[in-house]
Amino acid sequence: MKKRLLFCWLLTAIMTIPVLAQIQDPIKFKTEWNKISETEAEIIFNATIDKGWHVYSTELGDGGPISATFNVDEIQGAEVVGKLLPKGNEIDVMDPIFGMRVRYFADKATFVQKIKITEENYSVKGYLEYGACNDENCLPPTSVDFNFSGSVKNAGVNKVAVEKTEEQVAENSTNSGKLELTPLKIGDTGKIDYWKPVINELNSFGEHAGNESMSWIYIFLTGLAGGLLALFTPCVWPIIPMTVSFFLKRTKDKKKGIRDAWTYGASIVVIYLTLGLAITLIFGASALNALSTNAIFNILFCLMLLVFAASFFGAFEITLPSKWSNAVDSKAEQTTGLLSIFLMAFTLSLVSFSCTGPIIGFLLVEVSTTGSIIAPAIGMLGFAIALALPFTIFALFPSWLKSMPKSGGWMNVIKVTLGFLELAFALKFLSVADLAYGWRILDRETFLALWIVIFGLLGMYLLGKIKFPHDDDDQKVSVPRFFMALISLAFAVYMIPGLWGAPLKAVSAFAPPMQTQDFNLYKNEVHAKFTDYEVGMEYARANNKPVMLDFTGYGCVNCRKMELAVWTDPKVSKFLTEDYVLITLFVDDKTKLAEPITVTENGKERTLRTVGDKWSYLQRSKFGANAQPFYVLVDNDGMPLNKSYSYDEDINLYIDFLETGLRNYKK
Repeated sequence: MKKRLLFCWLLTAIMTIPVLAQIQDPIKFKTEWNKISETEAEIIFNATIDKGWHVYSTELGDGGPISATFNVDEIQGAEVVGKLLPKGNEIDVMDPIFGMRVRYFADKATFVQKIKITEENYSVKGYLEYGACNDENCLPPTSVDFNFSGSVKNAGVNKVAVEKTEEQVAENSTNSGKLELTPLKIGDTGKIDYWKPVINELNSFGEHAGNESMSWIYIFLTGLAGGLLALFTPCVWPIIPMTVSFFLKRTKDKKKGIRDAWTYGASIVVIYLTLGLAITLIFGASALNALSTNAIFNILFCLMLLVFAASFFGAFEITLPSKWSNAVDSKAEQTTGLLSIFLMAFTLSLVSFSCTGPIIGFLLVEVSTTGSIIAPAIGMLGFAIALALPFTIFALFPSWLKSMPKSGGWMNVIKVTLGFLELAFALKFLSVADLAYGWRILDRETFLALWIVIFGLLGMYLLGKIKFPHDDDDQKVSVPRFFMALISLAFAVYMIPGLWGAPLKAVSAFAPPMQTQDFNLYKNEVHAKFTDYEVGMEYARANNKPVMLDFTGYGCVNCRKMELAVWTDPKVSKFLTEDYVLITLFVDDKTKLAEPITVTENGKERTLRTVGDKWSYLQRSKFGANAQPFYVLVDNDGMPLNKSYSYDEDINLYIDFLETGLRNYKK
């Protein structure tokens, strides 16, 4: 069934389906009171976590994501003992964005708080607060309320009578489904109710689609590019004319020869697609995702890519045991029909491993870190299609074989170029381990300096100034090779300003975080004009300007990515500083409100205790969303001007989002 869906996806070219803004409900909590003895009990919080999401553990420290905390509003006849304890399969990884180790739970989480009963009648009322994220969004600090009360009966009844309340089995208040919200009015803003819900008006625009589908397209295209590169290596290219000629000459029936060539190409696709599926079926998608941030495995990935690079440079050949390919080839000769053709394709996979192995290894390491069980299969599908396509095309048009470029030194140039690229990406994995252990040997400027040298040397090699063992002595540089050298040298020059703190959006996903930079002269950052909703709206109304509301969080990784990769664009920066009033609202701001505010949400009363609670409620009640980052453009009455925007680093899309809102405001 999964394969059928995958091929349907390929045939339809992955149509992007818009998703309306909505309250996300990925975490479901249940609470229970567990009696230990007559004077001791535990409050247990059990969470069920949707796939792809994770809940952060306790005591992560300042500057990191939102930690799980136990909070008491009222307590009588009892006292809290010790700290909130996390239980279960806790994942401990290095987060390169925060530049610190973080701990979180996937699938399930349990938190336990011990309580000591000091009087016959007792009551405990409060809430658990936690943070949760996936690869694209983060929830605001979310609370799970509890209210337990009872009495210790000493007259022969050895039992704590517990008066269970609705909160004991209530799920967390992320509010899936249709919301029943009471709009919150803070102060007297005069004629305008800025808190009026506009969920229907916002959804009528048709919301911005996330980049998940685009990431699948990216993975497929990455695999396709890898397959095309492997195609032009010395292990594959010379085999194409021999194989096609064999199929066309083995039978007098030309149609049968073409069919065999098509079967051969399809067999290549099946072999590599099976390899991609096997990777995650054996290890599991979540395990591979955890490995991507594990320091030890990142060191192993780095060493593996260094070995692959040395192999491409000509230091040695990475080959599978010859008896494997000989055994499969012998079996192919002894069989007939489809099995024979499939075994021939398998033989190609084995004998070409010295060239395809490093490319496949790098591709699988990259796509496996997405945490999706289908990602490696998509990557391998792209790789296999690119590798198999020439065999079928030349079988259909055999006369084209004469126009094929002849094998030669140009194929070794491709191998060496791939060696330089694998060397550069090896540093990416070493950087994760460096951050984890705090070695500080690969800070951002050191990383960029090494990349500048690597791509500078690649440019010199392509110009013929550097030679490797298998290179020809021919000093002539072809036109394509010259342009490749130009691109490589230009990229090296582009990275030089990064040594002084320039953001370098093209490499922001690979380089260490900006906080590891010791010397930073770059100051072109966009900052909000207001961090208070009502004050900002009044200012915008007085100055006749539209507003961009930025719902964010101190612990929101993708919020920081957007600010670094998108907001620093000159055109975006101009919009945000000159054309809009930017109001940033931190949903995890722990500043206490002057007085707690009680609201009704989904038919239940809820208490807003902090500034972050207030802005989180605003996002839910007014716009029907609760994930960050979340950007929405509104006019001076608080009505939406365009569809909302979440995490997507496409600058052109973001500019179009801002331009459309400005046009609608001027109307």
